[in-house]
Amino acid sequence: MAALSYFIIGPTIITSLVGWVYGRDKTVPTPAEDWRKAVVDVIIPAYNAEAEIDLCLASLVRQTLKPRHIFVIDDGSSDHTKLFAEDICKRLNIANISIIRREKSIGKTPSIEKGAYESDADVEFVLDSDTILASENYLERLVEELYKGVGIASACGVIYPLKERDRSKLLADEQVGTALREHFKLHPEAGYYNKHGNLQRFSRFITNLYRDVLYKFLQHFVYRGEMIFFGTIINPVGCAVAYRRKYIKDIFLNAREALGSDLTTSEDIYIGFAFTNEGYRNIQLPDVIACTLEPPIQKLPFQVFLWSSAFLQSVYYFNYLVATPFKAINKWIYKVRNAKNEREMKDRRKIKEQYRQSFGVDVTKRFGRPIGWFVFTNTIEKLLFPTIFLLFIIFGWWEVLLLTFIFESLISSLFVAISTKGERIKMFFKSLLVSPIRYCLLFYDLVVIFKFVIDLWLTKHRAWRK
Repeated sequence: MAALSYFIIGPTIITSLVGWVYGRDKTVPTPAEDWRKAVVDVIIPAYNAEAEIDLCLASLVRQTLKPRHIFVIDDGSSDHTKLFAEDICKRLNIANISIIRREKSIGKTPSIEKGAYESDADVEFVLDSDTILASENYLERLVEELYKGVGIASACGVIYPLKERDRSKLLADEQVGTALREHFKLHPEAGYYNKHGNLQRFSRFITNLYRDVLYKFLQHFVYRGEMIFFGTIINPVGCAVAYRRKYIKDIFLNAREALGSDLTTSEDIYIGFAFTNEGYRNIQLPDVIACTLEPPIQKLPFQVFLWSSAFLQSVYYFNYLVATPFKAINKWIYKVRNAKNEREMKDRRKIKEQYRQSFGVDVTKRFGRPIGWFVFTNTIEKLLFPTIFLLFIIFGWWEVLLLTFIFESLISSLFVAISTKGERIKMFFKSLLVSPIRYCLLFYDLVVIFKFVIDLWLTKHRAWRK
C-alpha cells in the first residue's frame, strides 16, 4: 500500500472521485475457464515466524476451497519456525504440506519464484506467515474472480491489521481452536501475544490505530475508485494474494536475465507493475478479509521505506506506465480512426470480459495504460509533496505549514469518515488522532527519495530485494 502519498489531499484522490462518478464497466463476463477446476498451491514464506505461523496455518485449514499442496519455506530462521509449523500441522492433521528450511536467508522473492517455476498448479496463492485469512471463503472467492477473465493476473481481498480479537476468534473456533490451545500449552513462547510484553503490545496498538484508518480509507475509497475506473489497482496487497501461476512465471522469466531475484524491496509492487505493463489486471475483492500483523511503531519507518522505495524502483523500471498522460492524444487519434473496427470486433466477440484491453508491452510503449494515470499522479505526489514541505521549513514558513496541516487533516478525516460507513464519527476522530504519524511518514519519504537517487545515479547499487 505504498502508492499513495501520506499527504492525502491531491490529484490521486481526484482521480478516485472521477472513478466513483464515472462508474464501472457494465460488461457481463462470460469466462472461458471454469474456476472450480483450477489447481491451487499455497506458498508461505516464513522468517523467524514462530510467533505467527500457527495462526496462519490454522486459518488456512478453515478455508472452503482446499489447496492441493502447501509449501512453508523457512528462510533460514534463527527461531523455532520449522518446529512449531510441524507441531501445529500434526495437531491440525495437515498432510498436504511440505516444510522446507534454508540454511541461509535469501529473501521472500526467491520463495515465490520457486513456486512459480517448480509447481504445475494453475494458481499460486502467496500467504505471509504473519497473516490470517479471516474470511473462510477468502481463497475460494479469489480463485473465482481470478477466472472471470484472461486479463486478470492477480486477486487479493481487503487487508486489516491483526488484532487480539482475531486471535481469540481462532482460538474459539470449533475446527481449529482445540489444536491451537494444545499447541500454545506445549509451546508457551508461540503466539505473538504470549511472546511480547505490554510495552511491545502498546507500541503495536499505536501502529494498528494508524493503519486501521489508512487501510480503510485506501481500500474503501481510493482502491475502490481505482477498481471502478480502471478495473485494476496498481499492485495487489502481497500478504494474501492469488496469482495466475503461468503469468507470474513469465514475469520472473522476463526479469531473470537483467535482475535475477533482485526486483524491488517489496516484490508485490514490482509484480503488480509488471502485470499492468503487460495489460493484465490486479483486482481487489471487497467482500473477503485477511488480517496481517503490523510492526510496532518504532519499526514502522523501515516498512514504509521498503514500500515507498519499491514504488519508486518500479516507476523506474516501468516508465512507460508513468508516461501514459503524454500518450493520450495518440491513443485518442487511434481510437477515433479505428472506432468502427473496434465496434465490429466487440459485437463478434463471444467471450466477454470487463475492462478488456490489448496485451503486450508494445501497446504500453505506444499508448500507455489506463492505470498509468494513477501511477503518474501517485509519482508526482510522492516526489512533490515532501519536497514542498521541506522548502516550507527551509524558508521558515511555519505558519503556512501549520495551517496547511490543520486544513488537510480536517479534510482528509472527512474523506475517511465518508468512506467508512457505520463508524463515521469514530473514524473521523481516529483520523485526526493519527494525523501526526502520517505527517512524520510524509517527511520520511524524503529519506526514501534520497536513498533512491543515491542507488540510481551515484552508487548504482540496484540489488533491490525483499
